[in-house]
Amino acid sequence: MNKKILAMGIVATALSWGTAQAAGEKVIMDTDFSTIGDDGQVLIMASQLHAEGAIDLLGVTVVTGNNWMEQELAEALRAVERLGVQDEIGVWAGSIYPLVHDAKGFQSEQALFGFGESWQTALHRPRPTADNLVAPADGFAKSTEPQPGHAVDFIIDTVKANPGEVTLLVIGPVTNIAMAVRKAPEIVPMIKRIVYMGGAVDVRGNTTPAAEMNIWIDPEAARIVMREPIEQALIPLDVTNITPFTKAEYDRIVATDGPVQDLFRASWMGGMFESDPDATTSVYDTLALGYLVDPSFATLTEELAVDVDTNFGPGYGRTLAYWQDQPTNQLQTMTVIKEFDTARFFDFYIDLMTRPVPVVMQD
Repeated sequence: MNKKILAMGIVATALSWGTAQAAGEKVIMDTDFSTIGDDGQVLIMASQLHAEGAIDLLGVTVVTGNNWMEQELAEALRAVERLGVQDEIGVWAGSIYPLVHDAKGFQSEQALFGFGESWQTALHRPRPTADNLVAPADGFAKSTEPQPGHAVDFIIDTVKANPGEVTLLVIGPVTNIAMAVRKAPEIVPMIKRIVYMGGAVDVRGNTTPAAEMNIWIDPEAARIVMREPIEQALIPLDVTNITPFTKAEYDRIVATDGPVQDLFRASWMGGMFESDPDATTSVYDTLALGYLVDPSFATLTEELAVDVDTNFGPGYGRTLAYWQDQPTNQLQTMTVIKEFDTARFFDFYIDLMTRPVPVVMQD
C-alpha cells in the first residue's frame, strides 16, 4: 500500500475517533503565543481542526509567558491573518503580569539559589513598547486587530453563555484563568474541563531544577486553578520529554511548500537540524491539543492530586503530585498523562501542519 495513503488512513482513524467523542467541542485557547514555537503550531493545528468541525475554536486569549503579552499579541494577530481565519477566530489581549512573580523576584532567585532559567522568558527582558515590537518573518498583521475587551472577561462571558460546554486549552501561564475564576467564581461549575501543558511531576524542570516554565512563571495562578473542582488533565514534561520531534518529522513537514513550511525552514529548528541531523526537540503544547481531541493518544495516565509549591525558595513553582489521599480537601484529583503513542500522534500532527494555508473552512 502507498505509504501516503496508509498514513492518511491512520490520521483519519484518529480524527474520526476524536470527532465522534468531541464533535465541535467548544474550545478557548489560552496561550503565551509565538509564531512557530509550540503555541504557534497549536494554532495551526487547531485552525485546521476548527475548519473540519472537529473543534469549535471560540477564540485565542494571550498571556505573558514566553514573551511579554504585547509581543505575543502581535504575533497571534499575524498568525490568524496568515492562516486566513481572522474572521472566524478572534484574539483577545490578556494579563500582562503574573499575579505575584516578577523580574525582581526572578533576580532574587538567581542570586540566592545559584541557578538561572534554562528557558528564556519575558522576565529576562524589558516590557516592549509599540515602537519596539519585533515583526514575524512575514511582517505584522495588515488589518487584523485585537478583539475589544479583556481576555479575562471574554473567558467569563463565553463560559456563562455556554455552560458546561467550554474546554479551556491552557498552554501558557495560568494567569488569565485564575483571574477569571477569582473575578467570577460562579463560572467554576460551568467550565467543562481544562487541559494544560505544564508541570514536571517525576522529572527535572526546564526553567529551574524544580519547575517547568508555564507553572514557574505564575505558580500562584496555577495553584488557584488546580485547586478548583473542575475536570482537569495535565500534560507535563514527563511525557513531552519522551515524545521527541526529530529531523524525520521535520523533513516530512518541509517536503512540501507553503507559508507554514517557510516558517519552519526559517526558524531555529531549520538551523538546528541542518547543523545536527541527530538533534531532537519537543513540541510541548501540541500534545495538549492532541489529547483534547483524542485522549487515546495517551497510553499511560495516572489520577493524582496535584498542587503547586508557592513558597519562595528553590522549589518555587514545583508541581506536586500525590497518589495517596491527602489530609486536606483543598486538592483536586486530575488526569496526569505520562506516555503518548508517539508514532500515531506525529501522523496526526504532520497531517495538520501540512494542510493547505489559508485554511479552507468546510460548509
